Amino acid sequence: MDRLAAFFIFCSGCDERILKQAPTEFNKYVGIGATVFFTGLFAMMASGYALYTVFGNLFTSILFSLLWGLLIFNLDRYIVSSMKKKGSFFADWTMALPRIVLAIIISLVISKPLELKIFETEIYSEIVSMQQERRKQHEDLLNARFAADLTRIDGDITRYKSELNGLKDIKDKRVGEALSEADGTGGSKIRNMGPIYKAKQQAATLAESDYNTGVQKITPMLAEKEAEKKKLLALRDTELANMQKVALTGFASRMEALDRVAQKSHAVFIAGIFIMLLFIAIETAPMFVKVIADRSPYDYLLDKIEHEVALDHREITTLRSLEVNQKLNFENQTRSHRNQELIKAENELFSHAINSEMEELKNSARSLKDYLSRGSILKDAGNI
Repeated sequence: MDRLAAFFIFCSGCDERILKQAPTEFNKYVGIGATVFFTGLFAMMASGYALYTVFGNLFTSILFSLLWGLLIFNLDRYIVSSMKKKGSFFADWTMALPRIVLAIIISLVISKPLELKIFETEIYSEIVSMQQERRKQHEDLLNARFAADLTRIDGDITRYKSELNGLKDIKDKRVGEALSEADGTGGSKIRNMGPIYKAKQQAATLAESDYNTGVQKITPMLAEKEAEKKKLLALRDTELANMQKVALTGFASRMEALDRVAQKSHAVFIAGIFIMLLFIAIETAPMFVKVIADRSPYDYLLDKIEHEVALDHREITTLRSLEVNQKLNFENQTRSHRNQELIKAENELFSHAINSEMEELKNSARSLKDYLSRGSILKDAGNI
């Protein structure tokens, strides 16, 4: 067994000592181990690209991608190695279903960064469009902020110009009427400088005076409003010029761009589906191989070892239980015997104490009797 095959056997989570007793299973577990290894490798590559778009630092991206690849590799190895063929369709699928769901989730996580790399050109073009849209939105917001003031100033300027134009129209009309009266082309149709002409000339002079007064009054205000408008426009243009380009280089922006490209292009959408299905197939292939295939010699050997270990454990547990029960029985018997001896000794002590008390009482009674006897003798002697 060469080193590469031994490494793939390790990746499959298979016990090499058991596998040596079932050589027909060798190629199967080498293939499973290779699938687990390359899945971890793809996970490392995908996470490396995704992390580089986030951090923009090669060393950091390599470090975290190695950690992520090892995590996915270890998780896949555990999922595959923990699946044991039971020989029952329902039991096998019940055991495999949660592992297959987990494998599908892992494949989705792996496939998305690779999709971003595969469709990088389309995504970049879409990001340019997104940047233009965001800039247009910012410009609209900026214009909306200045719109009220500009509208007010434009209204004032229009009103001032309308007043000046109105005064000018009246002046021109009055001057025209006076001239047409003077040359006979209008009014009375008589060419003369009579009273009618003088009246119209006076009206024209008054209109011209009103116009000149209006010009003197309105022109400064109009100039002020135009200067204010020019200042606002300059400020708006300055803010537009200082507006920074919208940066859409993050992972979320690329995901959004990929989604927009998929919505616009049916080919990209179908390609993304097939890439995702490919990784799902790669990730779940070892589990489906174990579920669909018949019980192999390796499975029987593994069951045999597990059964022997279970029997040994049961035997050890039983012996230990018997030992503990015997010890407990011995301790109970010893304790019972000790209690009986203690009770017997206490009874003997109690009996001895009672006997001693009885003897003392008897001795006391005898002494009292002797004392009374001596008292009676002395009394008789006194009477004599």
